[in-house]
Amino acid sequence: MTVQAVEISPDSVVRLHPLVLRPDDDDPDAIIVGRPDLGEFVELPSVCGEVIRLLGEGQRVEDVEVAIASEHDVELDVAGFVESLVDLAFVADVDGRPLPDPESAAVGGHFTGVTERHVRWVFTRPMKLLWLVVVAAASLTVFTRPDLFPRHQDFFWSDYAGLSVLVNTAFFSVVASVHEMMHLIAARSLGAPARIGFSTRLHYLVVQTDVTAVWGVPRRHRYRVYLAGMASDVFLIATMVLAIAYLPLPDLTVALLRAFTLTALLSLPLQAQIYMRTDLYFVLRDLLRCKDLFGDGLGYVRYLLARATAPFRTGSPVTDPTVELATHERRAVRIYALALGLGSSITLTVFAFYGAPIVISGLAHALAAIWRGFHGGSPLAAADAALLILVEGGIQVLFLVTFIRKRRHWFRRPRS
Repeated sequence: MTVQAVEISPDSVVRLHPLVLRPDDDDPDAIIVGRPDLGEFVELPSVCGEVIRLLGEGQRVEDVEVAIASEHDVELDVAGFVESLVDLAFVADVDGRPLPDPESAAVGGHFTGVTERHVRWVFTRPMKLLWLVVVAAASLTVFTRPDLFPRHQDFFWSDYAGLSVLVNTAFFSVVASVHEMMHLIAARSLGAPARIGFSTRLHYLVVQTDVTAVWGVPRRHRYRVYLAGMASDVFLIATMVLAIAYLPLPDLTVALLRAFTLTALLSLPLQAQIYMRTDLYFVLRDLLRCKDLFGDGLGYVRYLLARATAPFRTGSPVTDPTVELATHERRAVRIYALALGLGSSITLTVFAFYGAPIVISGLAHALAAIWRGFHGGSPLAAADAALLILVEGGIQVLFLVTFIRKRRHWFRRPRS
């Protein structure tokens, strides 16, 4: 994001937006500076933290420059540094003149009324112990009664496929909502804002929580945010298993709970698709101490493709984008790039040959059933087919809308 050029003079006084400053997890001579409400974070030399502190006290640019030179024996262009902070939208005003904020900054996190003190208890030791007890009890119950483990037959709990799909989609929506809400609560327990919204991964429509602001907390605390959703999924599954095993429930309720359990269980393996930005991808990224494992990996895949096609095209030679990374990051990114390229290719190929034809043929059969319903066929079968179209068609339309909205910059004509 770049704002209109602002003149910074030696006498300028700037006012900064509320910023987070913390030591870098890997480099003792660097700091992480960011604006949580905007989700913008950068890594800077540690001396810049002192510059930001002095600017925040209302000192003039020239006075800050002199102070840094005398205390750290470093000649720093503070005016140029402030211009960089303006480009990052870290500066609120210069010499009393407010600066425009990017549109994204006007959008705060969801559920802003939920503060750290409201949700900190969710991650206390007693709650962790409760989670362990429930999960252990469910695991022991399934071990002694293997028939409780979800089966694929549990998905179609009704003779009407459309009704089963509709209700199971509602179940999945509940699981996904709780999953993402736990990410938000975990981020909020660390004082970081978060937003929940739709996005796409390859051919998937997903609900995801933007927790970019957790860059403002140390790495060891960020794992709480990454794993909170999966932990809630496991807790829901365990609770449903215990209810089915020990409560006197009607047969229909048991069938619905088994479908709910299966839906929640099927969502867990998706997080292992680390070649997309899943929960376990973020865990892996921090374990490998990489700042943008996916972005750097995607860049390296593009570099390999460009190098492979170099004999067939003209233009300047391509350069390896990983050469500027630290040694440990370069190695991790190159290995991850293989997983990214291979995993994405397999997933899209399977979807092209199986997933898409299944969806298309299913919708075609549903349309045929509706046609027959208007021409003497079964009204119930037609209604069931209409439910199937409503659910699957709605999901595909929502995917297309989200895909286009997230990539609308592709369709914008450049301004002269």
